[in-house]
Amino acid sequence: MAAPAGVATAARPVHTAPTPLEPVLTRTREELAAVLGSLTGTRALVMTMGSLHEGHLSLVREAQARADHVVVTIYVNPLQFGPGEDFEAYPRDLEADLALLARAGVDVVFAPSDAEMYPTPPLVRIDPGPVASVLEGRTRPGHFAGVLQVVAKVLNLVRPDLAVFGAKDAQQLALVRTLVRDLDLGVEIVGVPIRREADGLAMSSRNAYLSADERASALALVGALRAGADAADRGGEAALTAARAVLEAADGVALDYLALVDPGTFLPLDDGAHTGPGLLAVAARVGRTRLIDNLTVQLGPRHP
Repeated sequence: MAAPAGVATAARPVHTAPTPLEPVLTRTREELAAVLGSLTGTRALVMTMGSLHEGHLSLVREAQARADHVVVTIYVNPLQFGPGEDFEAYPRDLEADLALLARAGVDVVFAPSDAEMYPTPPLVRIDPGPVASVLEGRTRPGHFAGVLQVVAKVLNLVRPDLAVFGAKDAQQLALVRTLVRDLDLGVEIVGVPIRREADGLAMSSRNAYLSADERASALALVGALRAGADAADRGGEAALTAARAVLEAADGVALDYLALVDPGTFLPLDDGAHTGPGLLAVAARVGRTRLIDNLTVQLGPRHP
C-alpha cells in the first residue's frame, strides 16, 4: 500500500559488499622503499610479468599463508627476451591485474618502468652457470641470465623473508634457488605446484594467444607427460617413448624438446639405471605460441 501524499517514507538500507582495499601501487624505488618502511612483520614476494591468472593467485595465497605482508611485482623484463621473441606482444593489462590483486588482498604492488629498473645498461651481469645452457637455456640463449639479473635486483629492493615461484617454470625455480644459495641472499624460496585448467592445460599468460583449435592441440603436452608417468615404472626410456608418441600423433604441435632430467640439477638422467623421482619436461610450439610444461615421475618398479 502506497504512503499518503506528503508523508515521508523511511529509506531502506542498501546492503553492498565491502569494496576490497586496493594495493598500494609503487612505480619507483623511492616509493617502494617508503611503503615497505611502514610495514611491520614478515614480508613475502611474488614476482610476475603481469597478465595475471589463477596460477599467479595461487602463488599469492601461498605467500599470504606464510607472511604478514605480500608484495607483488609486475614487470615484463626485456633482458630475458631474445631476438624474435614476444617482448613487444606480451600481454599487458595493469588495471585488470590491480583489480585481481585487490580482491586477493595484496598489500603492495611494484610496477616499474624499464627506465626505473635499468636506469643504465647493466655492466655487472649474473652468469647462471651450466644449468642455464640446457633445455630452456639451449632454446633461449641468455634467457636465464636475464631472469636471474632481475630476480637479484628485485630481491635486493624488496628484501623479503621469502619469495614464491611457480613450479611450471621448473628450470627457473632451480636456478633461483641456486642463485640464493650461492650468493648467500638469505631468502627462503618456496615452490608452488602447477595450476591447471579443468582440462589439464597448465595455466599460462601465453594461453591467451591460442585459438580454439590450437588450445585443443595444446592438450597434447599434458597428455604426453601423463603417458610418460604411466610408463615410468618400466624406466626412463619407456617414459620418454610413451610421451613422444603422444606428441608425434598430435596435430599442430612442433616439439622443441622432451627430456627426462634430475629435478634439482636439470642434467639428463641415466635412462637405464636411475630409479626414483625424475622430471619429465616438454616445450613445444602450438601455432605461433611456445608452451612449456613438466611433471614429476617415479622411475622404476612401483612398490605396493
